[in-house]
Amino acid sequence: MSHKTSNYSSLAPLYDKLMEDVDYDTWADFIDELIQIHHPDPQKVHEMACGTGTMLVSMGNLQCYDLSASDLSAEMVELARQKIRDHNWNISVEQEGFTDLNKNNTYDVIYTVFDSINYLHTPDEISEMLDRTFRALMNEGLLIFDFSTPQNSLEAVDYLNNEEGSFNGFRYFRSSRYDVKAKFHYNEFDIEELANDGVRVVKRSREVHKQKIYSFSEMKEIINRSAYNIIAAYEDFDTIPATDKSSRVTMVLKCQKQQ
Repeated sequence: MSHKTSNYSSLAPLYDKLMEDVDYDTWADFIDELIQIHHPDPQKVHEMACGTGTMLVSMGNLQCYDLSASDLSAEMVELARQKIRDHNWNISVEQEGFTDLNKNNTYDVIYTVFDSINYLHTPDEISEMLDRTFRALMNEGLLIFDFSTPQNSLEAVDYLNNEEGSFNGFRYFRSSRYDVKAKFHYNEFDIEELANDGVRVVKRSREVHKQKIYSFSEMKEIINRSAYNIIAAYEDFDTIPATDKSSRVTMVLKCQKQQ
């Protein structure tokens, strides 16, 4: 019998396998570059939607910042904490979503990567995230996030569809589809947990990941209604300006509070 689970509960043990082609060190270098360009002297840096903590480890290896992190999934948080323990680092990883960051903490920089923002399905949800992060940032602080555009979904949907693999006692099959009219991208995972013999199926589950796909223009319109100032928007992993044809856009927003 299979059952539907929340995002990244059953998928958590497979996440690193799914993401094994991602060059997190290069991504961390890019985020570090953006911070150095746009913030004079950052101290406290927080990663939202940190997943299993691989990006956090890459950022930690830079030895530049006082890091912390959060993720909504309890399963992902535990995997991230284990990676931090393996490095003997004093980095806090908390179970928090985009809109419930600890009100007692403030940061110089907040960032999130790999289109996590696309899990916010409405402009109102993005606005709520922008409001909460604005309040969590120090004056002149930065919010950095990337998002996936329609161009990216059109390019990626075919090679993501009908993907299958196994890792760490689990087997999975992924189907992927993009609803062009509604601008929603769906990734559906059928997951089997295997017995020690690697053959018998102990448990079956399904996770449906639904992402809202925003155009560059749509995202700018949402941000322009917030208290943030857009100071840069970059294409992919380069410091070249994003356009409406960019498949992935990284936004750099500045928090300028009234004194």
